[in-house]
Amino acid sequence: MSRVFSGVQPTGNIHIGNYLGALRQFVDLQNDSECIYCIVDMHAITVPQDPKELKKHILDVAALYMAIGVDPKKSIVFVQSDVKQHAELGWILNCNTYMGELSRMTQYKQKKQKSENPSVGLFDYPVLMASDILLYDTDTVPVGNDQKQHIELARDIAIRVNGKYGKTFVVPDGRFMKSGARVMSLDDPTSKMSKSNPNEKSRICLLDEPNKVKKAIMSATTDSEGVIRYSVKEKPGISNLLDIYSAFSGKSVAKLVKEYEGHGYGDFKKDLVEVVNQSLDPIRNRYQEIRQSQELVDSLKEGAEKASEIAEKTIKRVKKNMGLGL
Repeated sequence: MSRVFSGVQPTGNIHIGNYLGALRQFVDLQNDSECIYCIVDMHAITVPQDPKELKKHILDVAALYMAIGVDPKKSIVFVQSDVKQHAELGWILNCNTYMGELSRMTQYKQKKQKSENPSVGLFDYPVLMASDILLYDTDTVPVGNDQKQHIELARDIAIRVNGKYGKTFVVPDGRFMKSGARVMSLDDPTSKMSKSNPNEKSRICLLDEPNKVKKAIMSATTDSEGVIRYSVKEKPGISNLLDIYSAFSGKSVAKLVKEYEGHGYGDFKKDLVEVVNQSLDPIRNRYQEIRQSQELVDSLKEGAEKASEIAEKTIKRVKKNMGLGL
């Protein structure tokens, strides 16, 4: 079986952009692949975090993994900082990565603008991400489209190390969603949906109550034309809503456009509210069942033990090939 690895930062409630862009793939893949899913808390501290909130969010995200359908009996689920080899391999990869490569990372350029004193970790976190992936001899990395550049860096590092020291790493491939892979903000459909947007109506989070989902969708930015058609350039708002509708309903955008021919935005939005809430109901219910349970903690501890066993084999191989240690 091929091996899959991916992770999500524990930085607050996960929104539908995260879900449609990456998390839903996690469930689809676990029946046919050996899957390893991580809560990447070490990535979270590249920007300031409140320790108590961070601890809470780690368990929140772990519970959401399981609520969407990730099964710890089928997949390995763990917290990144519980497996020390992530940091160890990260340093080794730092010594095989170039400053110029990291300077070109688009996400770093965007994030550093929001910080007066960006940390070295913020600059360097693509290398830690490469460590996360390469540590498990990963074949496939299911992520959102915004992570393509980071996957390419991981591939480049793997190929470089293999060229220097012989076969050391599996060269991974990204797995990117097409429909619904890039969900845009509801208040500004030219920008990606984001947890950091101060307007709560700009996004729909997986645990939002039905009425909150309704308010966000009904207030979503559209246009004055009043015609339901798909054009990201001319009609970014309604096109974004069509993408969301398509991703949750399984209907193609073309079919939806035909179904709503002659209908106004109000009817379309009301139906979209129903579709989204029907999809989120099972997730919200399962989350409430598992969030405070011992099952959650036990699953993470067991996952960390399994992940550590795999990771240690990789570290030993890397050290041997590079001449490190005795």
